[in-house]
Amino acid sequence: CQSLPNNFIFQLLGLSIATLSTVTHYGLRFTLISNISLESNSYRVIHYAAFYFGICLSMTLILAALLSSAATVQESQCLTAMGFFCFALAFYGLIPAACWRYTHSTEVEDSMMDVYDFVYEEVRRNASSFRRHELTAIHEAFLCCGKHSPFGDTTDAERKMCPPGQVHAEGQDCLQEIQDFLKKHMDFVSTLVGITIGFTVYGMILTSFLWFSIHFSSNLDRKGKYILR
Repeated sequence: CQSLPNNFIFQLLGLSIATLSTVTHYGLRFTLISNISLESNSYRVIHYAAFYFGICLSMTLILAALLSSAATVQESQCLTAMGFFCFALAFYGLIPAACWRYTHSTEVEDSMMDVYDFVYEEVRRNASSFRRHELTAIHEAFLCCGKHSPFGDTTDAERKMCPPGQVHAEGQDCLQEIQDFLKKHMDFVSTLVGITIGFTVYGMILTSFLWFSIHFSSNLDRKGKYILR
């Protein structure tokens, strides 16, 4: 019965991952960049892949917790084995995700900034372009305005697209704002992934001990019993 509080932790982790995945997928800033990005840009693929992976992972963790709870109450070896399989499945899904996070640490950041660069340059070349609305939306979402030029010049078109009250000044560079925002978000994701990996390993160990405990207690119960023929 001591494993029941631990199963609540696994359910909480699953709900946290589902919430983070939903916020990331439907959040204003992420959705805006995804809708604007071109097919050649990798951000849209990453955006959808991260959402579906997070939802599948959260469902796997919640299912593993429910199976472990049922196995503890019913002392079922079959349910315990299924719980172990779910924890193992989550673990082997998290390891490649964690490796991708560190081997492609700047890919998401670069793809988001590429989207902004593309829209920004399109507007600078053609002030009447429909991209003006997209650039204005990005400025309002990230509370920034344009990007710093080595020559320090700012065109009239750029000034008109700044959010009300915003000035094209140092500290409000859009590329820097996107980078800072994404760094904070990815740090939080990395922390949650690390915690989840630790708990999935703990879950596999817990279900293993539970399986052996049920197995040996079942064998001991049968000892000394005889059947009259």
